[in-house]
Amino acid sequence: MAKVQAAVVGGGIVGVAVARELLASGTAAAVTLFEKEPQLAAHQTGHNSGVVHAGLYYEPGGLKAALCRRGVGLLQELAARRNVPYEECGKVVVARNGAELARLKVIHARALANGVPDVRMVDAAELARIEPHARGIAALHSPTTAITDYAAATRALAEDFIDAGGELVLGQEVAGMQERGTQVLVEAGPRSAAFDLVVNCAGLQSDRLAKASGDADTPRIVPFFGAYLLLRPDRRRLVNGLIYPVPDPRYPFLGVHLTKRIDGEVMVGPNAFLAGGREAYGALQLVPRDLAEVAGFAGFWRFAAGNIPAAVREGRTVLSRRAFVHAARAYVPELAVADVVPGRRGIRAQAMNADGSLVDDFAITGSRRILQVRNAPSPGATSSMAIAEHIVALAGGRA
Repeated sequence: MAKVQAAVVGGGIVGVAVARELLASGTAAAVTLFEKEPQLAAHQTGHNSGVVHAGLYYEPGGLKAALCRRGVGLLQELAARRNVPYEECGKVVVARNGAELARLKVIHARALANGVPDVRMVDAAELARIEPHARGIAALHSPTTAITDYAAATRALAEDFIDAGGELVLGQEVAGMQERGTQVLVEAGPRSAAFDLVVNCAGLQSDRLAKASGDADTPRIVPFFGAYLLLRPDRRRLVNGLIYPVPDPRYPFLGVHLTKRIDGEVMVGPNAFLAGGREAYGALQLVPRDLAEVAGFAGFWRFAAGNIPAAVREGRTVLSRRAFVHAARAYVPELAVADVVPGRRGIRAQAMNADGSLVDDFAITGSRRILQVRNAPSPGATSSMAIAEHIVALAGGRA
């Protein structure tokens, strides 16, 4: 395709990776990256646990499976080249009973199909050697699962982007995108301009921007917050790496787990509950517009009606620190309420269909001139540079 003038909306790790790749691939002659906040990685990228997922869970053949493994390699290269902190601390997915063990064996088969290196099943004795304070009848061990600082990785990608001649526009919200003949008008106040190609990577605001540009009304973003607790410094020894539960198909979210962070902290969580707004990080913060949109979305009520037990389970952890810690004690019995202090909260941009089902895989839609990243949940950060390659390939195919 002929080189184009391109714009990317959204300064999280996916948006910055896309902007960088558009220039690095030679697809675009010039790229402008718009971010409404005064700094990059202000929302999902800067509020996650920092886990670099190895690709254990994802259905072979889907975008998550393919792009996660490619993304890990690209992230490792970036970390080495730009001195981004990166540690292969390892992960165990712990089965507590026979039903969980059966599901864990299916995950093991998927991990092997996805090419996850060195992944293997271990018994209770070997689990205790890997994670001495964890308990279960068996576990899946992924020694190459890692942790990093995704905000630092985003800044490193931005340095590449700027070094290649990209233009970074911070503190400027994009209100809309409209196709005008062979170009797209990006409505960004005093920075409004026309481009040949625009990529929407706006995360928590992606559905609104997509709809405003003429894309489908669904999937919609329904914001769920995840709160974390932190282990006190003298109790961090309870966890060597990452201790995860076996996913339960009855629940839409994974459940509480224990995660070593790149700065040495150990996180317990997250839970998952409807947030008071798309960017409502305060426990008592409410955003009327966001709540009204959720209340008016029939898909949310269908989801809620089908997930009452999950809401009760998650609600207990929201209201009670004791219940929160109790959920984690199923995997690390020595953990006590006195061992934790409040941590931070994040909000996931969960895409939901009109029938109330959650969009599981990465979802990218759009027209010839506008591409929309409608869903990029975990492992979105891990896969960010591979998602960028995929989007740029799509852009080339639409020329």
